[in-house]
Amino acid sequence: MLETLPGLVTLANDDIAKMGIVGGLSLATISVVGGLIFRTVRARAFEASRREIAAYVAEGSISADDGAKLLAAGQPLGRGR
Repeated sequence: MLETLPGLVTLANDDIAKMGIVGGLSLATISVVGGLIFRTVRARAFEASRREIAAYVAEGSISADDGAKLLAAGQPLGRGR
């Protein structure tokens, strides 16, 4: 019985290593997909607010100068939107 124990321990360590690799790859995949979704939602919200400002200028609720200031103030920071 003692002779089979080291084989079982090695098998358990191999399984733990496989679970670690699969878990790490799953976490990486989830974070990449989550980042893509986040950037897409942020870009859509940014464009929607730009359209709202344009609509306010078109209906005359705010002046064109104020609209231009609002659009200039809302420029995205960093490399992505």
